[in-house]
Parts: sequence; C-alpha cells; structure tokens
Amino acid sequence: MTDLELAEVESFSLDHTKVLAPYVRLIGVEHGPKGDAISNFDIRLVQPNEGEIPTAGLHTIEHTLAGLLRTRFEGLIDISPFGCRTGFHIIAWGEPTAAVVAQAIKASLEDIVDRVTWNDVPGTTAESCGNYRDHSLHSAKEWAKVVLDQGISIDAFDRSIIA
Repeated sequence: MTDLELAEVESFSLDHTKVLAPYVRLIGVEHGPKGDAISNFDIRLVQPNEGEIPTAGLHTIEHTLAGLLRTRFEGLIDISPFGCRTGFHIIAWGEPTAAVVAQAIKASLEDIVDRVTWNDVPGTTAESCGNYRDHSLHSAKEWAKVVLDQGISIDAFDRSIIA
C-alpha cells in the first residue's frame, strides 16, 4: 500500500454480491451551505458481476433517458453511466424518493421499447456527442425489455418491484 490518501467512495463500499438488480437505490443526500439538497441515486439495471450492457446500447439508453427523465421528475441534474456498464448514477436537486425515480425510469424504459425511434435519440451527431458512432437503438430496446421483464425494485437487497 502507498501513502496516497483517497476519500472513501460509498459505491465502492457497497457489497455488489448482495444486491438484487434491477433496482433504484438512494445513495445519499448532500446539503449545501444554504440548505439546498442534492440526491444521488444508484440505478442498477444489470446484476453486478453477472452481466453488463454493451457500450453502444448503454450509450443510447443514457442519451434517451437524459431527455425522457427530465420530463418525468423535476430537478434532474445528471445521469451518468457506471464504468462497469451495469447502470447509472442519477444526481437530482431536492429529495425525490426512490419510488418516484423508479417510476420515471420504468416509464422511460417503456418508451424506449415501444415508442422511441432513431430520430428521437438525442446527441447522435459528431457535433452533439463525443463518440457519436457508438450508439445502438436496437441494443437499447433489447436491454430495456430485459430490465422491464425483471421489474424494477426500490430496495437494492429485496425485490420490492414497483407497479
């Protein structure tokens, strides 16, 4: 071990062998000096260490969710994919519940499966994306179906499926 000091990152303390994906988990809420709250969520679509969403499909899910989720709950700041390709972090103003976020994710994945066409996917040109060639709507639709078929839980350790 080196003398390098690293801050503890909550998600690296989570026992990934115990969680039951797909789920939405509130990681925590940070409060700013003026009382503003920012919530951080773990959106796990694939069981860790058992699978991963291919990059092109994950990229298309990310771009599409970025637009759809902003129409479904207020305060979304960012949705960013995990490097392990099993899901996303969502950062939001305020303190939305895991159920509110899960319902928005579910409705958005349903739209990806049933309604989204290539023309609906934002950020698919060289001008609007840093890796515009790495998208797949087909993969996004197939993975969205897998997640919806399993159901989304609001508890990382128990399959408390939302309706």
